Amino acid sequence: MAPPEENTGELPSAEEVVDVAAGSEKATRKPISTVVMVISMQTEALPLVNKFQLSEDHDGLLFPKGVPWVRYHGKYRDLNINLIWPGKDLSLGVDSVGTVSASLVTYASIMALKPDLIINAGTAGGFKAKGASVGDVYLASDVAFHDRRIPIPVFDLYGIGARSTFSTANLVKELDMKVGKLSTGDSLDMSPHDEGAILANDATLKDMEGAAVAYVADLLSVPAIFVKAVTDIVDGEKPTAEEFLQNLVAVTAALDQAVTQVVDFINGRCLDEL
Repeated sequence: MAPPEENTGELPSAEEVVDVAAGSEKATRKPISTVVMVISMQTEALPLVNKFQLSEDHDGLLFPKGVPWVRYHGKYRDLNINLIWPGKDLSLGVDSVGTVSASLVTYASIMALKPDLIINAGTAGGFKAKGASVGDVYLASDVAFHDRRIPIPVFDLYGIGARSTFSTANLVKELDMKVGKLSTGDSLDMSPHDEGAILANDATLKDMEGAAVAYVADLLSVPAIFVKAVTDIVDGEKPTAEEFLQNLVAVTAALDQAVTQVVDFINGRCLDEL
């Protein structure tokens, strides 16, 4: 083994800077290889597991012992796809929805799998005032929280956590997808306080995971995109829970089709080609 180079404290030469920059540019031009999909409900996940012919990981080595998180993985065309579902709550047996589970599985998946891209796919409520209809599928352009109210200067902005998602102008154009802002909270219903915050966020969509996934992805510098299918009209006449359950299976089929189109578009492309 060669001895370590002595740190002389000298600045790198212009040639060395150019070499480093070229290496960084080359890395960004590398075709996308590993994709992590974060999907919160089993009903939303299983059609994509079947579509991409993914296998469940049974060795239990990827995640900490005892957690209910489930990984499905496989090769689809030139992509290594990992679909992560937070699993069922260990006490109540329902899907582990919401921001806490989404944050945890996103963090654990990034650390273990080092993905090139994260896709958070799932269902969402939509606002007819913004043009949304049941069955529409959107790519989220921006995300924010609507239920983290911290009325102290600067902390209020931290609570909202507004951020833009990874730009996919070519994907949007090629697939002719709808684009809208996404607002995230841990409740299926909408309180008056939440409604005001969602309006302030200028959101077309409302979900329970997106902004949490975006926060972790941003923290760890991993590009993330968000594909959301509308199950219910939040500002409509029907009760949200009733409409959500009524439309979940049918809308999941639309989500399945849209995610497949997105993955097919991603295959063979670099991040800056999206």
